[in-house]
Amino acid sequence: MARCVSHCSSSSTTFSPSSFKHERHLPRRLIPFTRWNPTSVSNCNPSPHLRKQFELKSSNGFPLNAVSLQDGLSGNSPAKEPVLSKDGSLLFSQSEKMESTISITVVGASGDLAKKKIFPALFALFYEDCLPEHFTVFGYARSKMTDEELRNTISKTLTCRIDKRENCSGKMDHFLQRCFYHSGQYDSEENFSDLDNKLTEKEAGKLPNRLFYLSIPPNIFVDVVRCASLRASSASGWTRVIVEKPFGRDAESSGELTRCLKQYLAEDQIFRIDHYLGKEIVENLSVLRFSNLVFEPLWSRNYIRNVQFIFSEDFGTEGRGGYFDNYGIIRDIMQNHLLQILTLFAMETPVTLDAEDIRNEKVKVLRSMRPVVLDDVTVGQYKGHTKGGKSYPAYTDDPTVPKGSLTPTFAAAALFIDNARWDGVPFLMKAGKALHTKRAEIRVQFRHVPGNLYKRNFGTDLGKATNELVLRLQPDEAIYLKINNKVPGLGMRLDRSDLNLLYKTRYSKEIPDAYERLLLDAMEGEHRLFIRSDELDAAWALFTPLLKELEEKKIAPELYPYGSRGPVGAHYLAAKHNVRWGDLSSDD
Repeated sequence: MARCVSHCSSSSTTFSPSSFKHERHLPRRLIPFTRWNPTSVSNCNPSPHLRKQFELKSSNGFPLNAVSLQDGLSGNSPAKEPVLSKDGSLLFSQSEKMESTISITVVGASGDLAKKKIFPALFALFYEDCLPEHFTVFGYARSKMTDEELRNTISKTLTCRIDKRENCSGKMDHFLQRCFYHSGQYDSEENFSDLDNKLTEKEAGKLPNRLFYLSIPPNIFVDVVRCASLRASSASGWTRVIVEKPFGRDAESSGELTRCLKQYLAEDQIFRIDHYLGKEIVENLSVLRFSNLVFEPLWSRNYIRNVQFIFSEDFGTEGRGGYFDNYGIIRDIMQNHLLQILTLFAMETPVTLDAEDIRNEKVKVLRSMRPVVLDDVTVGQYKGHTKGGKSYPAYTDDPTVPKGSLTPTFAAAALFIDNARWDGVPFLMKAGKALHTKRAEIRVQFRHVPGNLYKRNFGTDLGKATNELVLRLQPDEAIYLKINNKVPGLGMRLDRSDLNLLYKTRYSKEIPDAYERLLLDAMEGEHRLFIRSDELDAAWALFTPLLKELEEKKIAPELYPYGSRGPVGAHYLAAKHNVRWGDLSSDD
């Protein structure tokens, strides 16, 4: 469980972190963010001028006329009174302007996430010229390691999606020379002071901006943030922190974690990452809906019968059982990944595309939803299975999983949004491990055609005649619409056909990894794809009563064979709400 250490809960704690408090002395509209703005989202090749000097913008994205004040100023030097122009912009003399640099510190650099995702994403951004001219990457962990050992370790994962490009090896060498390592304890202010000295040495003569990525267990989030804020934050630029999930285990622990983090960070400095929000199809969801007249009028209870959010993996915990058993599939997948996608799907049209306008609409959706109840949930756990002469282990066969564990590896749930647009429409979620296939998708099943002239051609199963919009997040990103169509010939024979946008066929460009987009957004100060604290509170409020009931009543999960379609209870749940799971049809 994510807990605050003793110093967090003390109301008498006083400190002057070097980069987090000055902004509170300014009017809210004057809090600046130093940002650079690539000329194109799809082509990160900024001009040489932009590579050398970040464009200065406030927290609402509008340009400032001068150098950033940072998220705060050093506690060791007196704060200068800001000079304001007639329009309220901050002004500085030409002599105060300087080139900017970014220092990216990956805390937990020896872990799998850092090696497999974060460093490759940073390299891909560097390869695409999306990083500024001046940057450094530091790995921080308890393991003893030299700079060269870190470079050798991460070089094995830097093939990423660009291994077939020309000059990749040259770019790789250039990137690796920007990577350094510092060994230290996560709760040691002294070790973070030493890190600060190394960062300052690399930043010499430039406006320093610092990004910390916490690729560590949640129980040490607060220790790291405390040490980083007090000893290793930027003295004159911005400082931001990316927090990797899970954000607590329930509403209480999540709220306590947020309260602790906010003793050292302002909300604008916290970037709670959910990598599913960076996936290409999720990014395209609002474009599909709000820029196509053919879809927007249909996006309501009048035409949509149900919506399904499906996540399945064809492998089990495989050595991660110790971590997984503490959370389970509901916390690990449903409460964050799938619920976040649901809010983007169901939200009303935001006033603008600004981060706060979008996040406001997502919170409205969450606050309109009923808490999930046990009667609308099925849980399962995979058991051992032998197929084709090969044996597959049960969840409890994992040596890191406690014997007799009741932690679900599968869950299906029906959720409801009690507002005018979605009243009565079931939103079904299904997530599981060790299933028959790997997929993540959104399926929108439309209502039956009233008085269908061709019902005889479909027989009694009108479900086969239902139009369905499918957005496949992975694998093989695609958007396709299932329609009824006449088979060519003299007779009147109908079948279901797909209007299919398969990304790899339509677009030759490689699709960026979700972490690339989210890291770039964090460096630019863009919060649109990150989770706000009130959004997190509302999400936990929906699932916490269910999670407590499952644990207090010790509900035994239904067992299902490794590699199957999951427990039978999921089908009963769907039938209860007059729904058929779309991923079980023969044409899928």
